[in-house]
Amino acid sequence: MALQMLYQRELGDAEPALLLRAFDIHGFRAETADAGASQQISELALDYARTLVEGSLAHRESIDRMVADQADNWRLERMPVVDRNVLRLAVYEMRFQSDVPAVVVIDEAIELAKKFGSEQSGRFVNGILDALRATLNLDPSR
Repeated sequence: MALQMLYQRELGDAEPALLLRAFDIHGFRAETADAGASQQISELALDYARTLVEGSLAHRESIDRMVADQADNWRLERMPVVDRNVLRLAVYEMRFQSDVPAVVVIDEAIELAKKFGSEQSGRFVNGILDALRATLNLDPSR
């Protein structure tokens, strides 16, 4: 959900508040074959997605600097939109959401990149995030 919101934000330059209000949870459930999920679980997931979107946008400048510092020979604006936003979400979680272990964040980011990005996206995202985890001295289990 968060990735879809950031993707829409970047392509349409919509205001964050509008994206968060207008997100179609029912359409998302249908698209992701999650139609059987309970309303309560979906609402909790949407709340967490909102936290990720708001946080990654609030810290976007510092997150983008961290990504750029790890991305040798890659300018941020030249990265595919999906990869760039997967990285933003993951860096926000690793840096500002201390309750999520870094290895879980990296694994989830790789899966998102593989699913929605190009053939090389998973490896690219893994390389950037693993280097950043080491640079930030994050305990993988933290």
